[in-house]
Amino acid sequence: MLFSEISYQRPDLTQYEKHFQQINLAFAEASDYSTAKEALEKLNHLRGTMAKNMKLAYIRHSIDTKDDFYREENDFWDHHSPLVDQIHNHFYKSLLSSPYRKQLEKDFPATLFLFAEDQLRLLNDSVIELKQQENEAISQYTQLIASAELAFDGKIRNLSELSAFFTDPDREIRKEAQEVYEGFFVEHEREFDEIFDRLVQLRHQQAQKLGFKNYVEYGDRLMNRWSYDRKQLQGFRRFIIEKVVPINQKLYERQKDRLGVDTLLHFDLPLVYPNGNPRPKGDGDTLVQRAQMMYHELSEETGDFFDLLSQQKFMDLASRPGKQSGGYCEFIDEVAMPFIFANFNGTSDDVDVLTHETGHAFQSYLSRWIKEPELVFPTSDTAEIHSMSMEFLTWPWMNNFFGNASEKYKFAHLSSALQFLPYGALVDHFQEEVYLHPEWTAVERKNCWRELERNYCPERNYQASEALERGIYWYRQGHIFEVPFYYIDYTLAQVCALQFWQRKIVLNDPTTWQDYLEICRIGGSKTFLETVELGHLASPFDTQKMITLLTAVDEYLAATSETMLR
Repeated sequence: MLFSEISYQRPDLTQYEKHFQQINLAFAEASDYSTAKEALEKLNHLRGTMAKNMKLAYIRHSIDTKDDFYREENDFWDHHSPLVDQIHNHFYKSLLSSPYRKQLEKDFPATLFLFAEDQLRLLNDSVIELKQQENEAISQYTQLIASAELAFDGKIRNLSELSAFFTDPDREIRKEAQEVYEGFFVEHEREFDEIFDRLVQLRHQQAQKLGFKNYVEYGDRLMNRWSYDRKQLQGFRRFIIEKVVPINQKLYERQKDRLGVDTLLHFDLPLVYPNGNPRPKGDGDTLVQRAQMMYHELSEETGDFFDLLSQQKFMDLASRPGKQSGGYCEFIDEVAMPFIFANFNGTSDDVDVLTHETGHAFQSYLSRWIKEPELVFPTSDTAEIHSMSMEFLTWPWMNNFFGNASEKYKFAHLSSALQFLPYGALVDHFQEEVYLHPEWTAVERKNCWRELERNYCPERNYQASEALERGIYWYRQGHIFEVPFYYIDYTLAQVCALQFWQRKIVLNDPTTWQDYLEICRIGGSKTFLETVELGHLASPFDTQKMITLLTAVDEYLAATSETMLR
């Protein structure tokens, strides 16, 4: 079945709730375990069908935010998804209080019960309206970002298309591109501030109504952090400042020398090489064809999967006006297929996002045996291991995309993995401060961002930008608006992915791929640290092992021939 052929239907929630409650009652009052298990499987099917329609509406709206039909459907789900969640909470209550719980725990993943406990703690009737308003504010943000139509180099471009000029070898061009990009956020500064202030207040009110100390505590529960806590995250952030930031400053110093500039300014940072960063050869269709060849050579499993993904057109990769920004992967329940969304712009980011999102898609495809909709994807800390690791596991095929510039790409890619860690920690620290201080003004939030930015990313010299100097960079980071407290998960996953890089590229460990497959197949049936252990990886919270890993990456980058990279 082609993606375009999947039917979407807005559900009748009154009928859905009636049907759902009938089956849930049969589950709760089952006279024997076999009957209870059969009812649970029916509830899984119902929830899967509901999730399919919700995700289809989201995907098709993000593909074209100007489409009137799916804009209305997006509005419908903004209002009704909390109501659906509350209907499903009746199942979670029945699950946790079932007289057959011990037997259920043998047949169903333990994480299902953990998830149920979290959902009951995070939602009740008192916060439904607040969640609806939160969804509406998030949609305002995504539509505002998608509305950008900026004139540059003789064409009207969206933000993704414009960002392709950030790596132009001509310093004036990349400076001008950054100014036009930044200008969009300055022009709409008041709107961004108002949307975010509304989100902060709505989220703070939810946390208070549900008995949390603050939204930070609520947010960690929302992210299902079952095997570690915020104190460990704070310690990990400190580790990044102490150990990663100094390594990165050496990388930036070498970059400054390569570029031949006296001072590395903010618009210089994306340019790794003076003659331009490596760009993939060919258009989007060509990249997909080369990826298809690559995945056949990587393994039988990835080859068969990517064929299916391509043939059934479960991808939308081209950037165009009105399309939502960024990239993502969704698993479409009922048809049991993932969908990849991206915004190609002709830079190496296209290869990054294709391999990254294919990692997500491949994992969810291997986990399609799981019938609980909330567990096909694992928690985001685990899910990002699959995607970030796939970026490194495909390194041997980068010459297919970059030709004789593949070694340049690998150096830049590995460097960017290290350089991302402080930024990821910065986003988390910023949000922690914001939600601990919900009374802050927009100016106070910007001041906080800039102060933290100086600690985590001291290389950011904004002397050429008054707006960035006063702290508006974070407007462009959609996660801050859309999925609070998600971003630190990328940093946890990145150090896991770097271990797969080390095993595959440096140590040539023959067990690397099998361990990767193993953690893909389990979906969300294990916690983050259980998955890390299953993949024979070190915990991000093991400081000594992380220092050893970082040293290996640092030495690898230092040993790379500067002559070859020029």
